[in-house]
Amino acid sequence: MQLRIRLRQGPQLKQKRNASRRVALALSALLTPAALMAFALAFWRFGADMNWTGRFAIPDGLFSHWQVWGAVGVAMEVCAVALARYGRGRGAGAP
Repeated sequence: MQLRIRLRQGPQLKQKRNASRRVALALSALLTPAALMAFALAFWRFGADMNWTGRFAIPDGLFSHWQVWGAVGVAMEVCAVALARYGRGRGAGAP
């Protein structure tokens, strides 16, 4: 004797997935301008090192280096692209 259990596929999971995709798209849209700001700070620091611009706002510490700002900008843009791909339903993370 075989017993089959039929489970209804409810709309809750689908709604939650759609909500997470919308949140991913929103975060992606916010991360791109933030990455642009990080790149602007990297170029400003580089220009300050070359005496092309005025003094940089952060004179000491980890964030006083242009390489750090460039790496932060690249990381933010990579995350923005990955979130956008997930939000649109493309890529490895898409079900």
